[in-house]
Amino acid sequence: MGARKKISAEKRKEALKTMYFAKLQNVPTSPRKMRLVADMIRGMEVNRALGVLKFSSKEASARVEKLLRSAIANWEQKNERKAESGELFVTKIYVDGGATLKRMRPAPQGRGYRIRKRSNHVTLFVDSKNTNDNQN
Repeated sequence: MGARKKISAEKRKEALKTMYFAKLQNVPTSPRKMRLVADMIRGMEVNRALGVLKFSSKEASARVEKLLRSAIANWEQKNERKAESGELFVTKIYVDGGATLKRMRPAPQGRGYRIRKRSNHVTLFVDSKNTNDNQN
């Protein structure tokens, strides 16, 4: 690794120490389906987002709910206090594509159709409203 690359990697690591986030990797649903759920809660207050996810009929919402609870716990761990109602917000959430498994499905006349079983990675950031105001 070159010197400049190493320095920028160390800066990125230091910046992540001040952020409160949780990651979920290799989720076996397509990124498109997961983005629908991510768009529902982006920018919401965490207690409201948990309610939306709990009563959503989408299968991906259960996974995102668990991820959000993990991000809240990470925030509480780093700040050494409990999160109060209306304090934390989902600042950023993004869904990236993961590995794609390629499978074959039997098709008529001896052919085979390719099936792509997609997966994704979800990263969710939470933060309090007053820290967001200071940064902007």
